[in-house]
Amino acid sequence: MAALFTERFVELAGGDFAAERLGNDFVRVSSGDSGVADLLTWQALNELLSTRQLSAPRLRLFREGTQVPVANYTREDPTTGRQALVPDELYRELRDGASLVLDSIDQLHPPIARAADDLMRLVREPVQVNLYLVWGGRQGFDTHWDDHDTMIVQLAGSKHWTVRGQGRRFPMKVDNDHDHQPPDTMLWEGDLAPGDIIHVPRGWWHAVRGTGELSMHLTFGFTRRTGIDWANWIVEQLYAEELFRQDLPRFAAEGPSEQHADELVTALTKIIEANRPADFLATRDRRFPRRSEINLPLPVSFEMPADDAVLEITALLDPVLDEAPDVTRLTVAGKTYRFAPVMAPMLRHLVTERTTTVARLRTETGLADKTLSGALELLLQQHLVVVRSS
Repeated sequence: MAALFTERFVELAGGDFAAERLGNDFVRVSSGDSGVADLLTWQALNELLSTRQLSAPRLRLFREGTQVPVANYTREDPTTGRQALVPDELYRELRDGASLVLDSIDQLHPPIARAADDLMRLVREPVQVNLYLVWGGRQGFDTHWDDHDTMIVQLAGSKHWTVRGQGRRFPMKVDNDHDHQPPDTMLWEGDLAPGDIIHVPRGWWHAVRGTGELSMHLTFGFTRRTGIDWANWIVEQLYAEELFRQDLPRFAAEGPSEQHADELVTALTKIIEANRPADFLATRDRRFPRRSEINLPLPVSFEMPADDAVLEITALLDPVLDEAPDVTRLTVAGKTYRFAPVMAPMLRHLVTERTTTVARLRTETGLADKTLSGALELLLQQHLVVVRSS
């Protein structure tokens, strides 16, 4: 099946989406309900709500923009001492039009985690996914703007959206103006159906309400890097410079004080020129974290997987592979691993394909079984790959 964002969404939204429209335009596409049906089934959702002991602030209910008191639908579990959902009271609140919000569902459910990973490879930023579930026609939240970009994926039912666009251009969570108002013009108004995906840039005012029926959607949120992030990174580089670690000569005579100021400005200009925004983004990509995924038992008690077992690299972005005659280096999540040159074809294949099978890896690399087995065990122990059933 095609990847939800890097393949299906980009095909529908246009190949220029990341370069031209990301963060700049409201985008709506329809991938069809079959394309999102496997992200979250009712059985999977019920298992999460029944077994994970989810409670506020991670799981919460809202009605007309106001949070429903947690005591209305939870009780303390006498066994664990934690707040636990009370089924009949939860049902009552949902029947009365409350919206259920579950934060970071990507950390709980592998299909959604894989979709989040795919979006990370498109936008090259960490992604968090929240679930929104509501029955009826009430509005869960007032007209508002978010301080991060979002991708909305409608899973079931329908939801009515009103998108007005920007008030203040590129507002931020930490900002000096939070009093801006939504524009009078309406950019788009309509109902999302299962399989619809919309991109709402940060700072774009919108309102969402039910249509009288069930609605379940996922919000994939991510914060893109700005010039402020680059400037903060520049400041981090200054700690290596003795001149910037010196105390400012507050009590010096005017001449020495001005000389020190000129030296700071000159040195800062050189550091800025040597550390461009592209350098900052490249450094950040090399340090991009892996999604933590336990893959027992093979990393502890290794046995060669079956030929049809699927291998997948754990790096969310493309790792940096450096091949030299005497050593092969692989950089993942800011850490560089050194391998014997014999592993270069194997690593090259994994970096290029991201997922493969044991049989294909053997064919593509030409490694003997004993060498392949030892190399795969090493990669599993270092959490550079995971093995999945076919």
